[in-house]
Amino acid sequence: MSPEMFQRVEAIALNIGLVLLFALMFFAVHDVLKKNDVPKVGRFVAYGVLGLGAAGFVAKGIIQLFWQSQGIS
Repeated sequence: MSPEMFQRVEAIALNIGLVLLFALMFFAVHDVLKKNDVPKVGRFVAYGVLGLGAAGFVAKGIIQLFWQSQGIS
């Protein structure tokens, strides 16, 4: 396997792993909020923070693709 192919497979595996971790975090937060009868404002804040974290990883990926297509690093 060439180094470029290995790097691509590694990047794909990392992205899939991050998606799975965020899904597990979502389910864990959902379970805790549901069992403790948290008000809607608290749920909104908790899901918002989790969503912003996931959005940061998505933005990082898009910026990285853009930079690579422009030849920057």
